[in-house]
Amino acid sequence: MIRSEPNPIRINRAGWLYILLSIFLGFAATNTGNNLIYMITAALLSFMGISGFFGRMNLLNVHADLEFPDEVYAGRQFPLKVLLRNNKTIMPGFLLRAVVDNRSDSHLTVNGSGLLLTVAGDVLFPYVAPGAEDYRHLNVSFPGRGRHNIKALHVCSVFPFNFFVRCIKLKGVYEHIVLPEPKSCQLSEHIQRQMRSKGEKPTNRIGYDGELLSLRPYRPSDPMKYISWKATAKTGQLKTKDFSSLAFEPVVIDFDRTNINDYEERISCITYAISYLIKHNIPVGLRVNDKVFKPEVSHRHKLNMLRELALLP
Repeated sequence: MIRSEPNPIRINRAGWLYILLSIFLGFAATNTGNNLIYMITAALLSFMGISGFFGRMNLLNVHADLEFPDEVYAGRQFPLKVLLRNNKTIMPGFLLRAVVDNRSDSHLTVNGSGLLLTVAGDVLFPYVAPGAEDYRHLNVSFPGRGRHNIKALHVCSVFPFNFFVRCIKLKGVYEHIVLPEPKSCQLSEHIQRQMRSKGEKPTNRIGYDGELLSLRPYRPSDPMKYISWKATAKTGQLKTKDFSSLAFEPVVIDFDRTNINDYEERISCITYAISYLIKHNIPVGLRVNDKVFKPEVSHRHKLNMLRELALLP
C-alpha cells in the first residue's frame, strides 16, 4: 500500500475573500461591541471550522494508483488509467482530483479558479462511494523512448465550500518503459531480400489463400465464391472448398545491417517493421548487441523486442 503525506493547504480566491471578511467583521465587533456582529463573526469562524473538518475527512483513507497500457510509444498520447479507492466505511469522497505530476520537485500551483496546474494532467472524480473504487483515463505522452517515471501522484479536493485546496501526496514512483516511436518507412533492403527469397508456404490449417484441401457440405456462413459448383452439380448438394492457409517464412532483422545512418531513425524504422510484420502474421526476430530474439508472432515477443530497442543507449 502506498503511504501518503499531507501537502500545505492552499487558499483560493473565494477563501481569501472569506478570511478578509471574517477579519473585518471581527475588528468591527471589537470596536463597536455589537452583539449581532459578534454572532455573525462567530458563525463565520464556525463555518470555516466545519469546512476544515469535512475537508480533511474527505481526503482521509483515500488511495490512488496508475495503470499503464502494454504499448506506450514515444511522442504519442496514450490513455493512462487512474484508479481511486475510498477506504472509508461511512463517508463518501466528493470532488476528488487525482493529479499526475512528472516533475522532480512535485510542486503544485493553483490558479485563480482553484484548479491545479501540472505537467502531465489531472482528472476529477465527482463522487466515490464508501469502500468503493472508481477509475478515469487521462491522455498523457512521453517525449522520448526509454525508462520514464511518474514522480508524484497527488489527490486534492476543494470540498466542501471551494475555499481551500487540500492535497495529499502519495509516496511512490511509477516506472514504465516507453517504446520507440514507429515511423513509417520502406523496409530495409536486407528485410525485403529475406521476404522475397523465403516467400510463403502452405500449411495444413484451414484458410482461404492456399491450396485446396478438401470439399465439405456448405454452411450458411461460407462465402459464395468458395462454393464448388462442379461438385454441387454432381452430388445435388451445396459443397464448399476448404483451402489451406499460408504461413510466411521467418524474418530476422539485424540491427547493425539495417542501412539507415541516423541512429534514432533506424530504431523507429525497425520498430515500425516489427509491428508491420507481426500484424501480417510474419514471424520476425531481432539481432541487436549480440542478443538474438528467435522469430515468433506473439504479442509478448513483439513487446520484448521493442523494449530492447527502447533501452538502447
